[in-house]
Amino acid sequence: RMTSPATLIVGPSWVGDMVMAQALFILLKKRKPRNAIDVLAPAWSLPIVARMPEIRRGIAADTGHGELGLGKRRRIGYELREEGYEQAIVLPRSLKSALIPWFARIPSRTGFRGESRYGLINDMRPFDRSVLDQTVKRYVALGLEPGEPLPEAPYPALTVDRDRQEAVMRSLGILTERPVIALMPGAEYGPAKCWPLEHFAELAALLVNDGFDVWVLGSDKDAPAGEGIASASDARNLCGRTSLEDVIDLLGYTEQAISNDSGLMHVAAAVGTHVHGIYGSSSPAFTPPLTNERDIHWLDLDCSPCFERTCPLGHQRCLKELSVSRLYTAVNDAHDRLKSD
Repeated sequence: RMTSPATLIVGPSWVGDMVMAQALFILLKKRKPRNAIDVLAPAWSLPIVARMPEIRRGIAADTGHGELGLGKRRRIGYELREEGYEQAIVLPRSLKSALIPWFARIPSRTGFRGESRYGLINDMRPFDRSVLDQTVKRYVALGLEPGEPLPEAPYPALTVDRDRQEAVMRSLGILTERPVIALMPGAEYGPAKCWPLEHFAELAALLVNDGFDVWVLGSDKDAPAGEGIASASDARNLCGRTSLEDVIDLLGYTEQAISNDSGLMHVAAAVGTHVHGIYGSSSPAFTPPLTNERDIHWLDLDCSPCFERTCPLGHQRCLKELSVSRLYTAVNDAHDRLKSD
């Protein structure tokens, strides 16, 4: 049993959400510096958790996305009984996400009202969409006392390992003194969030021609998109060649990142690079990049945000009509300003 007071956070299941959740961890650590914070999260997200100085340790929740996994959750809960947590804060609003803290017999279990979790959650908080109109506000709200007004959410800040960064760049053969622009053409959620690949390729060609190094970052799934951009522009396709940990360090080297509204956009914001966030079916009001170093690119058409995975009208005008020249101008403006700072 642990001697120092400790809190268990049940973390979210998406990269961007895990980054935004750091705002809550920063708030908790500021209020109770001596309290340890552990995060229960999907195994793939633990490299992100490891770059958060507020977190003592990340614990792998080895259940698949959407899987009830009752036996697994019971086993993890029983294992955590010895840890002596005083409180659990459950960020997802699902029933299954509240099971492990209940199995672990953590005395105070905080979460939002949702999915009939009475009993599993014994510190139930009201969920008011009009007040909690951003993902980050929803996370921060669960760290407050009941009825306490919402403070300004602190910005996430992931640690960049400079030694590792250089080693990764060396291993990929991308050591460069030139300013680097990262392109992130993927979005797990679906194609209605994705700026057209030909736009990315055209922009990459312009930037390479101007003397920038352009890296395309993403997962194995994004490798064909990265190859298309690279073959049209002399950009470097790194999709599928890097771990999530590598990407955190590589983004820490870049001057700017151009990204769909995706998890990697939030990683880029949290390592301090200047972010160009591209929004189509989603809204920059709901999930903005949490940094002062940002440009938002959104046409705000009548039909958006629809929050659909694919365009329900079949035309995807919200992204197709977002011009390459607009992004190109914004990148150059930011470059000039960053150079003079």
